[in-house]
Amino acid sequence: MNEAANTRPNSDQGSFTQALLEDGMVTASHLQKLETLRSESGLACIAAVRMLGLIDDSELAAALSKFTGFPTVDDEEFEFVEIEDRNISLKFLKASIVCPISESDSQIQLAVSDPLDEFAPAAFSRACNKPVVVRIATPLQIEKMIERLYESSSSAMSNIVEAIDDANDLDDNVERLIDLASETPVVRLVNVIISRAVDMRASDIHIEPFERKLHVRYRIDGVLKDVDAPPARSTAAVISRLKIMARLDIAERRLPQDGRIQIRAQGKPIDLRVSTVPTMHGESVVLRILDKEALPLDFDKIGFTGGSAERFIAALDQPHGILLVTGPTGSGKTTTLYAALNSLNRPERKILTVEDPVEYQLEGINQIQVKPQIDLTFAKALRSIVRQDPDVIMIGEMRDAETTSIAVQSALTGHLVLSTLHTNDAGSSVTRLLDMGVEEYLLTSTVNGILAQRLVRTLCNDCKEPHPASKAIIADTASKRLQENLDATLFRPVGCNACARTGYLGRTVIHEYLAIDDFVRNLILEHADSATLQKAAIDAGMVTMREDGIDKVIRGITALEEVMRVTQLG
Repeated sequence: MNEAANTRPNSDQGSFTQALLEDGMVTASHLQKLETLRSESGLACIAAVRMLGLIDDSELAAALSKFTGFPTVDDEEFEFVEIEDRNISLKFLKASIVCPISESDSQIQLAVSDPLDEFAPAAFSRACNKPVVVRIATPLQIEKMIERLYESSSSAMSNIVEAIDDANDLDDNVERLIDLASETPVVRLVNVIISRAVDMRASDIHIEPFERKLHVRYRIDGVLKDVDAPPARSTAAVISRLKIMARLDIAERRLPQDGRIQIRAQGKPIDLRVSTVPTMHGESVVLRILDKEALPLDFDKIGFTGGSAERFIAALDQPHGILLVTGPTGSGKTTTLYAALNSLNRPERKILTVEDPVEYQLEGINQIQVKPQIDLTFAKALRSIVRQDPDVIMIGEMRDAETTSIAVQSALTGHLVLSTLHTNDAGSSVTRLLDMGVEEYLLTSTVNGILAQRLVRTLCNDCKEPHPASKAIIADTASKRLQENLDATLFRPVGCNACARTGYLGRTVIHEYLAIDDFVRNLILEHADSATLQKAAIDAGMVTMREDGIDKVIRGITALEEVMRVTQLG
């Protein structure tokens, strides 16, 4: 029984349930319920037994061991087995509920929760190019071991960091730092940090040195999560390795630096934007993970629904003017602009962008990277591209009066201009443009509309739990949408293996769109403040971000607490 193919095929599932009946572990009525569940859900036999709670997990493991002949496993037998270089992901381990427990030159021992399913052991055997010996464990055992061995950096990295020299006294020894950062243990250590972040769907990696520890955090679905980090003695080596990969000056530790790393993870290309800044105890490093294959370039995929979305998408067909997307850092503005460019990208249109940085390269679109060090600023690049006869111009951000002035002039001369601003809502963007020196008559002549947005986490469909909306909750939100749906069933996060126990999986956008119509133009010319503009737009029928979020709550897409957190209701 040392080949993956020796696991029992799915046809033995009926025999196993009959064995349970013969051993008195289940009754005939239990088997009838089991078959009904399996026929309705398509679940495998063991998964259905666990879902119905017919047998305790430890008793089920013993019964499976008796039926298959495969031995059970103790927690102490689990050892760290390298998986990252074999195209085996944590996602696969969690979805299949399997975990390698040891490896020798001739074989790998694999703990499985369902020995009747031969797919996972066979796939593991092919990936490792070794025979697999199957051992039986409970799902809880496997879950704990995956977390300890592969999600807990201190455990997964323990064997690696033992080989790293103490680098605390190497601040002035650049050559030694370069040598240390190029050694195999350090290379593997950095690879583990990056590959685990990719596997956990992180958007950013934060590596922060402190006096007695190295702090590592991943931003997952917009929320920072602590992960176990390498010991403090590896700080200099880890940061030096990242700077070498990003082609930064390893000797310069007094000034901020920016760079880029291109790697392959899980069989796909990944771009990392690297930023370093000096702190009291070393350089803080942030890596932005850019996965082009995961970039949604379709409005439906990023959550653009409802009347506001339809009006914004319709505004893209206007031949000239300015469309703004506004929100704080990390609210998905660039993704929205890329989706807009993708919808506009046709052979009859020439599109030029000026970005800092160019986060994703889009086929058929001319993208310009701002380079302040050679005086290629937004303003200078814009002056040049207007002479390139573009139909559509995208400006990464309107950050100064000069850039804004050129954008306004471009819109007046027949170009469609897309850009971003950092404001809290749509109405505040008008005040921001006026503060940047745009005259009222120019603003009303050029700006077609303003989209404000935030990102909210979406509930995990595998574990979200329904609950009725109480009158107190409805009163607290002051939501018209909820008041119109007093009997609405809301959902809340629970947490399961699929969502790493957070209750959330992925993000979607909530938004509001302020169309600059004649009524709004008159208010702007009358010097109305942002609060007045916002109220007037709402009175005219604008759906606010909060109400758009509540709509997604009622539809079961996100939780009310999440909308309250993002729109600052709580």
